[in-house]
Amino acid sequence: MKKVALINHGCAKNLVDSELMLGMLAEAGFEITLDETECDVVIVNTCSFIHDAEAESVQSILQMVNEGKKVIITGCLPQRHKMEIHEAIPEAVAMVGTSDIAKIVDVVKRITANKDEFVYEIAEKPEYIYPEMIERQQITVGASSYIKIADGCNYQCGYCIIPQLRGVYRSRTIENIVDEAKKLAQKGVTEIVLVAQDTTSYGIDIYEKPSLAKLLTELEKVEGIQWIRVMYAYPSMFTDELIDVFKNSKKIVKYIDIPLQHSHPDILKAMKRPGVSYEALINKIRENIDGVSIRTTFIVGYPGENEEHFKHLKEFISKMKFDRLGVFEYSREKNTYSYDLDEQVSAKIKTARKNEIMKLQQKISKDINQSLIGKTIPCIVEAMTDDGGVVGRTYRDAPEIDGMIFIEPSDEPVLPGDIISVKVTDASEYDLWGTIV
Repeated sequence: MKKVALINHGCAKNLVDSELMLGMLAEAGFEITLDETECDVVIVNTCSFIHDAEAESVQSILQMVNEGKKVIITGCLPQRHKMEIHEAIPEAVAMVGTSDIAKIVDVVKRITANKDEFVYEIAEKPEYIYPEMIERQQITVGASSYIKIADGCNYQCGYCIIPQLRGVYRSRTIENIVDEAKKLAQKGVTEIVLVAQDTTSYGIDIYEKPSLAKLLTELEKVEGIQWIRVMYAYPSMFTDELIDVFKNSKKIVKYIDIPLQHSHPDILKAMKRPGVSYEALINKIRENIDGVSIRTTFIVGYPGENEEHFKHLKEFISKMKFDRLGVFEYSREKNTYSYDLDEQVSAKIKTARKNEIMKLQQKISKDINQSLIGKTIPCIVEAMTDDGGVVGRTYRDAPEIDGMIFIEPSDEPVLPGDIISVKVTDASEYDLWGTIV
């Protein structure tokens, strides 16, 4: 059988799709590698959320084409641009859309059997169905693993192309998600990270009401899973019921990722985002969930954002003091509501505003981290260093996007995946240092 390599771009949700495709190929007898130099066939799973992500995906495709590989382009880029991609990169041998990943085995068989065939598998209207019978071939095997609980989105945020690329919101059943968590626990995973375009809408399509709280309650019962982390919460859907589940759980980490995107009512309205009081919501979460760490993201330079709106955002960030914060420059994307809005903000101003927010957040983050010095915090072991030290993450940090804690060598034996207590001894803007207690 042929050997197949895969290059993954984009978010954690895309990573799960990549792992599913590799699982299908492995089950069909293909040999899998992440080293593209070892094989003729390379799958490039792409991102198309913003222009920069597209450029990164295209760069990988062109590099593989130039190296003489048979390139299969999957994911959001071909779903968005369809035959335009084939016209731009005719050397690619196949394209597979976001809701067609279950066809990957057939696609690979066809392009390896017939060198002249171009294979096109892209639904005009994507409808994502999770291939439940497939066991993922994990790219990242370690203490943590993502679980995709749903895909697609029913919102129509003014800047976002995702509903067009992923279709309407589709949840997996509680039984299937719990079953996957059990399998991951058997592999030694101790932290599961729940992802979707919007986790807080989970279950709305199959249970006729948001059911994330119920799902979390069931996942808590899975033996071996010690931490459950929830990403991509939607602000208007973070209910009192969810707050109670976070508050009372021994396994759900006190970490809430809740992208707010802006603070000024005018910009939120233009973004087609909910008109709830974000300050009241954040205060309620903090009052009810002891020790909670809140991550959010903001967009600067959205069409119409003037100095008054930006000042409002800065003052909001200064006041709320988010534990973790990401900021993006608005990316003008075709086929979004905001593409045709007047008062587009210049690239120079967008970059300056982003830098200003990051500078502000660096100081907030350093102050928060330094306030942890002397405190003992639960941490998950990620890896060991050559000198016997430990690299880990506190419960306050999500994998791949937040900071790390560097732990001094100790006589106490630890392994990746262990949850340990660490006393914080030093702190920078993003990372911590500590000793095992």
